[in-house]
Amino acid sequence: MPIGFIGLGVMGTPMAIQLAKAGNAVLAWSRSSHNDAAVQAAGVRIAGSLDTVFEQCTTVVLMLANDAAIDSVLGRQSPAFAPRVRGRRLVNMGTSSATYALALAREVDANGGRYVEAPVSGSRVQAENAQLVILLAGAADDIAQVTPLLAPLGRQCVACGEVPAALRMKLSVNLYLITLVTGLAEAAHLAESQGIALERFAEVLNAGPMASDVSRIKLDKMVRGDYAVQASIADVFKNSQLVAGAAREAGMQAPLIAASDALFARTLAMGLGGQDMAAVLEAVRARWAAPMDSVDG
Repeated sequence: MPIGFIGLGVMGTPMAIQLAKAGNAVLAWSRSSHNDAAVQAAGVRIAGSLDTVFEQCTTVVLMLANDAAIDSVLGRQSPAFAPRVRGRRLVNMGTSSATYALALAREVDANGGRYVEAPVSGSRVQAENAQLVILLAGAADDIAQVTPLLAPLGRQCVACGEVPAALRMKLSVNLYLITLVTGLAEAAHLAESQGIALERFAEVLNAGPMASDVSRIKLDKMVRGDYAVQASIADVFKNSQLVAGAAREAGMQAPLIAASDALFARTLAMGLGGQDMAAVLEAVRARWAAPMDSVDG
């Protein structure tokens, strides 16, 4: 029986390909056919319809952009929901709020389905190289079932507990990631504002103890002005808002994510939503170029 895979976007495409490369029969569907040829070349079959995936697969992986897309695919709040989830194990690998995930898990369970959340740490580069970290939450037996299935996607699978523990872990990790890249952009702009070539700045940073896979990849993109998408501004902005919401829910102050959120909002408003998150450098440049009395406006 094939594995169902719904959502062939920036992340879903390489993930579906990795599942097929691992020897799995994968039956995929996406709202857009843009990446169909790429996954078919790796052995993924494209379903003729969304219903075909649910009819032929008992395990269905979702890698969708947002809550609305998940609700639409599952037919939530419609008569289609119960037959789509009944008797199936849904593996949701997208990023949502903990509140949303918990409510969806309960609805799936109430309608005879099984639900596992499996958000990932990593972007397109890690997905293409099977280096994601997969965070799992759900019933212990469901996690045991899906772990070997998802293992080919990454370097490690981490069981976090019951839903929504994996998403809480993901949002905590994302706070660090988002503020890291924002700080990197500000540091790069400080260097160039002092007449330091970004290539030389990168050389020094990459040689030191603060360098990481993320800093090397994103700083290289900033140096070259190459914002080809790995993790888009629009998606990172969505994630920064989820992180800020999680912080409020936890009753904590998170000034760093608040500042980062404002910069990603500005980058989005500049029309760069489809570009990589490294393009936040452009918002930093624009902010510093503004008159001092309007910097906080």
